[in-house]
Amino acid sequence: MATMHKTQDPHFAERVRASFARQPAMTLIGASMPVIEPGYTEIHLPHKPEITQQHGYIHGGVVGMIADSAAGYAASTLTGHETSVLTVEYKLNLLAPAEGQLLIAEGSVVRYGRTLIVTRAEVFAVKHGRKMLCALMQQTIIAVHGKQEQPAKP
Repeated sequence: MATMHKTQDPHFAERVRASFARQPAMTLIGASMPVIEPGYTEIHLPHKPEITQQHGYIHGGVVGMIADSAAGYAASTLTGHETSVLTVEYKLNLLAPAEGQLLIAEGSVVRYGRTLIVTRAEVFAVKHGRKMLCALMQQTIIAVHGKQEQPAKP
């Protein structure tokens, strides 16, 4: 878990959950976000054949997607309700094949600033109950003040 952070929005969990629900990309791959805490989120992704590459591992691009979103939403837990976050850059190291029944991306805030937020994510593959680190990401987020997200599409 991340070090303790103070959130600016008492309703951060509801706001982050609603934002996650507006991401068709996360729905497409079958991801969920069961853990939302100040400065920390988890995205869980069950294995399914549609998101694998030619060796049967979950595709590295999909690993990057959940790492990016977990860390980005960790940043969003600390912003005010009128602030959106966008990824500026990230570096992803794929340490082991993403194979197992479930991937868990744990996103956390390393340093929170008014404009730039530095985050990290660790992605674990869970295989037969054993959790193994398969990817490590460092990310820079920009806080965009006064920018609203698009409303959910029917």
